[in-house]
Amino acid sequence: MKPMMVPSEALKRALHKQKRSLLHVAGFSAIINLLMLIPAIYMLQVYDRVLSSANIDTLLLISIIVAGFFLLMGALEWVRSRVLIGISEHFDNELHTQVFDAVYQHQIKVGNANPGLLINDLNQVRQFMTGTGIFAFFDAPWAPLFLIVLFFFHPLLGTIALVGTVILLILALLNEVWAKKPLQASSQATANATRLASGIINNAEVAQAMGMQHSLQSRWQAQHQAGIRHQSEASNLSSVLTATSKILRLALQSVVLGAGAWLAVDGQITAGMMIAGSIIAGRMLSPVEQLVGAFKQWQSVKLSRQRLDALLHQYPEPQTGLDLPTPTGKLSVENATLIPPMAQTPSLSNINFEINPGEILAIIGPSGAGKSSIARLITGIWAPRMGKVRLDGADIFQWNKQSLGPHLGYLPQDVGLFAGSISENIARFGDINDAAVIKAAQLAGVHEMILKLPDGYNTVLGDGGMGLSGGEKQRIGLARAVYGDPKLVILDEANSNLDDAGEAALANTLKTLKQSGSSIIFITHRANILNLSDKILLLNKGHVQAFGPKQQVLGAMQQAKQGQRGAA
Repeated sequence: MKPMMVPSEALKRALHKQKRSLLHVAGFSAIINLLMLIPAIYMLQVYDRVLSSANIDTLLLISIIVAGFFLLMGALEWVRSRVLIGISEHFDNELHTQVFDAVYQHQIKVGNANPGLLINDLNQVRQFMTGTGIFAFFDAPWAPLFLIVLFFFHPLLGTIALVGTVILLILALLNEVWAKKPLQASSQATANATRLASGIINNAEVAQAMGMQHSLQSRWQAQHQAGIRHQSEASNLSSVLTATSKILRLALQSVVLGAGAWLAVDGQITAGMMIAGSIIAGRMLSPVEQLVGAFKQWQSVKLSRQRLDALLHQYPEPQTGLDLPTPTGKLSVENATLIPPMAQTPSLSNINFEINPGEILAIIGPSGAGKSSIARLITGIWAPRMGKVRLDGADIFQWNKQSLGPHLGYLPQDVGLFAGSISENIARFGDINDAAVIKAAQLAGVHEMILKLPDGYNTVLGDGGMGLSGGEKQRIGLARAVYGDPKLVILDEANSNLDDAGEAALANTLKTLKQSGSSIIFITHRANILNLSDKILLLNKGHVQAFGPKQQVLGAMQQAKQGQRGAA
């Protein structure tokens, strides 16, 4: 995804909704910065009025007044912080669902999403809104006010502060320019390392069995160290500029004090102005120095915002689709051509077939024929480049996915169980209907197996169904697929990990679904389960080689084999 500098509609909308609150923060910042003059005014009064008159009552009175202003300033600082926290929360609430949906769609369509990084981008933007760095952006615009006061005291004091401010701003710009490239490189390398580590850990058993850990770890280390190296480069540059700006601010404050002392000795300003001028100069330079220190964080936030912009531009809020009547299960695929995400050539070309409610279609073919692609096409995971997939006559992409989901059962090769209880997985993490969960488990022939587990249906699984064998995962995945009596069931190699008992249970499941009027599509390599089918679709290299009633297709396949033997 290419970063875009123009905010997406979602980001602009989220920020626009916080416009009034941001104006409140700006207003609080204005009052706070005006109150920042109070310490200087207090010192001015002490040196020029109290010390000269030796009047303790005056000192007590102005001290009480200043203490009141300090309490007001502290209260405003607290309120400003609370408002910014509220802004960040509302900003997150406005976007987190859409960001999750966009990451979800990106994973489906592209398949190389780094969900942790992309979702963390929103967290980073939100956290910046509540950090100390953002206060510098609200306080820095008030630096001219303090500069005007210094020029009012004496042009020399104002000139020194102005020169110091310009130097600090130059340092801030240098910080941004110098740190930009290494921070971008660090972000990319870190993302690659995170993605690689996730893949290695997810396939840890394979790596362990074949002694691949060290070689894979070396690849991860190379990316990880590249991220650290670029991060260190940016941090070193930033630390030099931050230290320089800090020393420069302190030095300029001392220079203003020294210049004020010279002017006071010369009688051009009072001693109170000398002290007040030093305080005001420090206050004026402080937010500018904070900007220098915050630029590294700002660069990271900019990268996060750019990735969010690109993500939300690419995947705007999806259309909800139509709430159509409950389907009967009549499915037709019309001249469908499919190009998988990140691929250049079709995995399916000009696919045509149809099944009616209560029919079982077996899809067979050699590896790489496009069988799993057709499962993703039928379920609406991947959209065809050309052609249509229709359920009860309606394009499957016109359906509201949330309303269609309960009427569709899907068991992919990678079962995809989630962390949670077995009953939650079978019920698809919706409201659990105990009777429906048990019915689905019995239909899948897995009820007795679940009862033998220590906590039965309440047994908690890890990510990916950790804690179960391959066959147990597949059978619970089958129970999930048939939960709620779906009208269309797609099973991709549902018997690949099953023993004889499991395969017999699967056969019973298919018979029961057929009797209930469900349309069933199962993809298989095993010939013994073909006897249950009404129709067969033979795929080869993404093309339909044969389609029709079971006996007709099997007969054609047998004749083709005999012809090949005769030719040999």
